[in-house]
Amino acid sequence: MEEKIKEIIEKIRPYINMDGGNIEFIKYEDGYVYIKLTGACADCMFQDNTINDSILEMFTSEIPEIKGVINVSI
Repeated sequence: MEEKIKEIIEKIRPYINMDGGNIEFIKYEDGYVYIKLTGACADCMFQDNTINDSILEMFTSEIPEIKGVINVSI
């Protein structure tokens, strides 16, 4: 499962990079993907929209059992 998630993140990364940010995989647990948005995306006011509308949609279209995406601010 983690390898498939990492493959999807690699597909997402160029779009995040275009806005000056980056995305890092933290873990997969109980149906949730934990990521960390960095760079310009770390403090962006549209961060929730990006996660819920774009990132989650890409994950669930390829891995239906994913329940959600959680951004971890470490």
